[in-house]
Amino acid sequence: MQMAEPTKVATPYSVTEEKGRSRIVIHDVSGDAPVLVGFLEYRMDGDVRTILHTIIDEAYSRQGWARTLVTESLERFAQDEAKIRSMCSYVDRYMERFPQYRSLLA
Repeated sequence: MQMAEPTKVATPYSVTEEKGRSRIVIHDVSGDAPVLVGFLEYRMDGDVRTILHTIIDEAYSRQGWARTLVTESLERFAQDEAKIRSMCSYVDRYMERFPQYRSLLA
């Protein structure tokens, strides 16, 4: 059985990790200046990243931005070979829908 791949927004975006603030941010870069759309906040528990919450600006909600942010974040964590724990209901639902990321769970 083929696993569904998460779709990302078609709008140009950038994702950056702010390690000092323990968060990954997503910006809409389709206009003249980047607009902060939202962020995924985590805390370090030893070598495990505990995802606390995913916040998306109301103007961008229900358009795939949270899914894009979580996908990009999990891909970064996988590259870093990081283990994660989730305290975020959105990430919990995401993991149910896209089980290919469950190997990241601590």
